[in-house]
Amino acid sequence: MIEGADVLGQGVQHVLVVDGRVAALGADAADGAPERTQRMHGDGLVLLPGLVDLHTHLREPGREDAETVESGSRAAAAGGFTAVLAMANTDPVTDTAEVAERVHDLGRRAGYVDVHPVGAVSKGLAGEELAELGLMARSRARVRVFSDDGRCVQDARLMRRALEYVRSFDGVISQHSQDPSLAGPTACCHEGELSGRLGLPGWPAVAEETVVARDVMLARHTGSRVHVAHVSTAGSVEVIRWARAQGIDVTAEVTPHHLMLTEEHLAGYDPVYKVNPPLRPTEDAEALREALADGTIDAVATDHAPHVRQDKEHAFVDAAFGMLGLETALPVVSTLMVRTGRMSWSDVARVMSTAPARIARLGTQGHGIAVGAPANLTLVDPAREHTVDAALSQSLSRNNPWHGRELVGAVHLTMLRGRVTAREGLVWGAEEENE
Repeated sequence: MIEGADVLGQGVQHVLVVDGRVAALGADAADGAPERTQRMHGDGLVLLPGLVDLHTHLREPGREDAETVESGSRAAAAGGFTAVLAMANTDPVTDTAEVAERVHDLGRRAGYVDVHPVGAVSKGLAGEELAELGLMARSRARVRVFSDDGRCVQDARLMRRALEYVRSFDGVISQHSQDPSLAGPTACCHEGELSGRLGLPGWPAVAEETVVARDVMLARHTGSRVHVAHVSTAGSVEVIRWARAQGIDVTAEVTPHHLMLTEEHLAGYDPVYKVNPPLRPTEDAEALREALADGTIDAVATDHAPHVRQDKEHAFVDAAFGMLGLETALPVVSTLMVRTGRMSWSDVARVMSTAPARIARLGTQGHGIAVGAPANLTLVDPAREHTVDAALSQSLSRNNPWHGRELVGAVHLTMLRGRVTAREGLVWGAEEENE
């Protein structure tokens, strides 16, 4: 039983968990707890439904030197997550039912979080022919989200066909919005004064915005669902807001790094800040914060992208794209959005649990904290100030942009179906003893 926690920031209650579900709340929990119930003190802590990440790169199969399903799952549990969606750009690509089931099974074996594979839209991420969407959906992995993330589904006809196909089983296409004719593979800095001064290839905002505009119109035409991954520009926010007003079924996510960090971090040519899409100017970051707070952007997603040192320690143009995010997402949102009064803890539950679970159609995740609901829970210390230390990460990689940064708010405990998977940075798997 969790005693005296502030449930969703809306009131202090006791929460009794029995057989993996919330059995009672409040006085009923205190009165109905069996004699030998394990008790956890929640004084000063906030209880949230378990966090759900729509966008995680676990690298397995193919790049187990950077991350594995197990190590990434450990990082997720330490960060308060109870479910993650593993992107398809692995080696081999997750474009068949067999690969999807392999990732799914690796996640079950690890036991720290529910791992749901994302299927590729096109075979081999080549953008030419649809992958096995139906077979992946019917597999035991029950894939419902499809993405060629890392690459854009550039061909409008292929995108249309994908949207039409997934509609039959209520799937969704998650798009990496990057027109390669406007932002090619070497583009790595927001196109503007800074990119010119630094001599870095420009990645203009319009390369994202034109794809977002096209895809929401295709979603309207097909009557299907489209999801915009890692929104990074104010213009994309405008398009999504307009599409919502038209009744188009579009959802969107924003990363913690696009919320807090800006293009000015690139001035030192530190490759840890090289991401795709790139960090944008302050006005874009501010537009993203507003859109998250007002609901135009549905979810925070980490885009956790681990890399080994030799892939990052290059000249900026040659370094790999991506940064870690699973263990710091909640503290970043807490510091930037809750501490400043822009969002409540109930809002955090919406954008980091309820909405992501709804978008991905995860029936056992993202529930409110209510009697009978699965006990997928995250207990947060909202006042804890801490300095991020990359060396303490559960990830195999260390490309952490938050290293040395002071953040407020920390995950105290993570619970998956009533079993503690992490407590204050220490992690337990399915076969390990909870003490």
